[in-house]
Amino acid sequence: MTHLPPIRGEHLPTALSLAADGMPALPLRAGKVPFGNCPRCTGNACGGRPNMKTPGPCTCPAPCHGWAAATTDPDILNSPEWAKAWREAAAVAYHPGGAGLTVVDLDNDDAIAWAHANLPATRTVHTTRGEHWIYRGVMPSANAVRPGVDIKSTMAYARWLGPGTGTITALPDAVRDLFVKQPAPVRPMAAPTPAGGGACPHRTPAYLARGIAMAEQRITEAASAVHATVYGAFLAVLSTHGRCGCLTEAHTERLFAAAQAKGESARHCADAWANALTRLGM
Repeated sequence: MTHLPPIRGEHLPTALSLAADGMPALPLRAGKVPFGNCPRCTGNACGGRPNMKTPGPCTCPAPCHGWAAATTDPDILNSPEWAKAWREAAAVAYHPGGAGLTVVDLDNDDAIAWAHANLPATRTVHTTRGEHWIYRGVMPSANAVRPGVDIKSTMAYARWLGPGTGTITALPDAVRDLFVKQPAPVRPMAAPTPAGGGACPHRTPAYLARGIAMAEQRITEAASAVHATVYGAFLAVLSTHGRCGCLTEAHTERLFAAAQAKGESARHCADAWANALTRLGM
């Protein structure tokens, strides 16, 4: 049986119930994305970053910084500062890693068939397009570890779609290995330059410019699986230039702009960039 999300008026009670069970919860707005930072935190002016385990020195009581806003504290969830978000919420999410869990997000029938053939059975939750397989244990999160498969654990959130069916089993090595194995090879890392360096040590500046342009084109021409394409493009750029000191904010802004032109949110761009950094150990 498919477990449907609660109606809008029940989002806060659902979050409180999750928190009571030790699952850090947060509200999601339409589009399954977190609420934007509050005015004092706009542009992470407070010093917080949504891709950090600790969101920075921000002490804002509002649900800021994406997944990092997730909490099990009922006083915070019930606070006046969160009331507006709950009134506008379209869904509830939780931080799997904060609950000691890993979610294998299977986006289509092929991914589900692969999971049945390669992963041990565990608790299953039906989603709009596929299934969440929930395991006990934590690991780094990553997008597009194989076609139609994302991993959501630390530094990520998963939409709450009900308790699911089956018994939660231990996180298997077959899932942990997905974080290491990528479907597409990446270029070897370049040796880092000394501190203060800015020139690319292994190619001319034109090589970087060409790489950024190719990544933009790859994203712009994506006809499907846009999020996976964005992640792959970010990963390719970072694997080649991420350690040599030549990437600037202007380069990342170009990549983010190309992704957002294809419908990706700023939050999705930040998450994809953070996952690529994590994948590369940067």
